[in-house]
Amino acid sequence: MKKQILVTCFIAGGLARAVSVNAQGAAPFSANNKTVKVIVSEKVAGYKFTPTETLQFKDSPQPAETDVSVFVDPAKSFQTMLGIGGALTDASAETFYKLPKDKQKEFLTAYYDKEKGIGYTMGRTNIQSCDFSSSSYGYVKEGDADLKTFDISHDKTYRIPFIKAATAAAGGKLNLFVSPWSPPAFMKDNNDVLHGGRLKPEFDQSWANFYVKFIKAYEKEGVPIWGLTVQNEPMAKQTWESCMYTAEEERDFVKNFLGPTLQKQGLADKKLIVWDHNRDLLYQRASTILEDPEAAKYIWGVGFHWYETWTGAGQQFEATRRVHESFPDKNLIFTEGCIEKFDIAKINDWAIGERYGLSMINDFNAGTVAWTDWNILLDEKGGPNHVGNFCFAPIHADTKTGSLIYTASYYYLGHFSKYIQPGAKRISAVASRDKLLTTAYQNPDGKLAIIVMNQTDEKIDYSLWIKGKAAKTTSLPHSIATLIVE
Repeated sequence: MKKQILVTCFIAGGLARAVSVNAQGAAPFSANNKTVKVIVSEKVAGYKFTPTETLQFKDSPQPAETDVSVFVDPAKSFQTMLGIGGALTDASAETFYKLPKDKQKEFLTAYYDKEKGIGYTMGRTNIQSCDFSSSSYGYVKEGDADLKTFDISHDKTYRIPFIKAATAAAGGKLNLFVSPWSPPAFMKDNNDVLHGGRLKPEFDQSWANFYVKFIKAYEKEGVPIWGLTVQNEPMAKQTWESCMYTAEEERDFVKNFLGPTLQKQGLADKKLIVWDHNRDLLYQRASTILEDPEAAKYIWGVGFHWYETWTGAGQQFEATRRVHESFPDKNLIFTEGCIEKFDIAKINDWAIGERYGLSMINDFNAGTVAWTDWNILLDEKGGPNHVGNFCFAPIHADTKTGSLIYTASYYYLGHFSKYIQPGAKRISAVASRDKLLTTAYQNPDGKLAIIVMNQTDEKIDYSLWIKGKAAKTTSLPHSIATLIVE
């Protein structure tokens, strides 16, 4: 017998009634009379979001040790999916407007259409220039600490129209967060928007005011802003736009300037995200900031990237798990990732997609609520980029021919964003063999979306097992599958 609890619900008019629910607050899930639709993308046969079979459940009270299984328990639910998306940078916008109109439409459909595309619902963009801009630029004149010359005219040519087009393609709503790469040069101790440097203390308030100016200017142009990060990669001295903060410096800037300024200016509803850098220092940064209640009260979540691999190490998923365990009241959001060092000869490399699948499964299983890729579109050179820091994107445009090139990462991202809806609850899922990676969600309509990824060269027969019922299938080599239980 299922354990049930009695909940007293107060409803309009002051009436109360008792409702019987299970310990997770919902009716128990049963696989009886359910089918499983299997949708696959893989390396060899050319499957791309291809429905391959429909499975039936059969009684399976106890799997054998020799059986390979993916165990899913909808009775155990965790974080709510906020959304998945990509960054709408200057480089993406400029490349988009080099495409012919029919390819622009194809591109927007591919990313944002919920049926024909992969249904992106999140976005990120830069405050002033970043490496993925054609040149460095700013919004105020040199020395203008009062921001009287603040002007976003630069962005009205490509980036703002691009963001509006993407938002319209997404059905009119896109959760967009914004990130600065550097304050103006005169506000920094190196007098340069490039090469790191630090914000001078005398400009703390002026810089906090700058975020407000940007958000209000964009919203005046019809681009709603959902959230913001304090600083892109605050521990990296880059050849491009960058600015460094220690954990204590970021904490104190949020506590004493940015947090209070957002509140005073009527922007307390904007989701404020700290760190926005790699997983390797994630716990140190999060603990330093969030253990200060006067800073933590302003903070919605902690953002992270995946470039800790620059050291030659792997992705540090344990850091993400420790932050979620230690600060469960704050949100984890993946704010940037891409495959670096663009090489057109590798444009069809399937491993590009597998890097995404590995990260997304582990990040979501660690408690992450949203996942945002880097540039949503780049050209055939992996740019434009004003410092030669060329990278891969899920879709590239060949601006010479006007064609679009879809990389494997587009399909791997889509196996999550297309089938796991905002509002879905992550549920317990685990494979009995480490050759299969898995995560699972229950969508708001009650259907289950289970991701199963196979990075090996082997076909792996396995059963999807839910509460004494099992459906048998095969995971193809180098594949990612979404299993929809309905």
